[in-house]
Amino acid sequence: MQPSAGPGPLPHTRVRIVHWIATAVALAAVVGLSTVVQPSDATAGTGTATKGPDPADARYPLGCPGGSEGAVDVLKHGSADFDDDGQRETVALVRCDTATGTPPNGIFVLAHPAEPGERPRVAETLLPSGEGMTAEDFTVGERGPKTVSATLRGYSSPDVPRCCPDRERKVKWEWKEGKFVLIPAPVAGSA
Repeated sequence: MQPSAGPGPLPHTRVRIVHWIATAVALAAVVGLSTVVQPSDATAGTGTATKGPDPADARYPLGCPGGSEGAVDVLKHGSADFDDDGQRETVALVRCDTATGTPPNGIFVLAHPAEPGERPRVAETLLPSGEGMTAEDFTVGERGPKTVSATLRGYSSPDVPRCCPDRERKVKWEWKEGKFVLIPAPVAGSA
């Protein structure tokens, strides 16, 4: 290789200790930031599950006609680590699958199975389908108090057509002291 013409190396090809220090600092900042900023469902190397159980894999106590496993619709679901054990639980809003009508909903909390390969287990029933209600505005919140919220719609009597609920109330279940506590919103028009 022949030496380049001119008085010496080009200015941008000189290696300086300042460049190496700046590179090391930038790399350390990226690595440090990646340990702080993680997806919301990640856990810090505990080896525990970072996602809630799949609601499609669970069996729900709905009493659907025909009793087949595929007879359930998962309408909505969300997850949070309610009990701070490093494993997220899934809360599922479900109903029996039907081509007509509006079957009642159930809201269930699912926990990871005890053994790999088993189905998620229903750890808690927040809204039994036997109450004959439907739920809307379903959300699972994990910031601040961990909650499950919904607007429940129901019927004042058996004479009300099942298509047209005439009662409505917003509710939330808040995780407090190791259990879900139902907190109903005030009834509309009450003081």
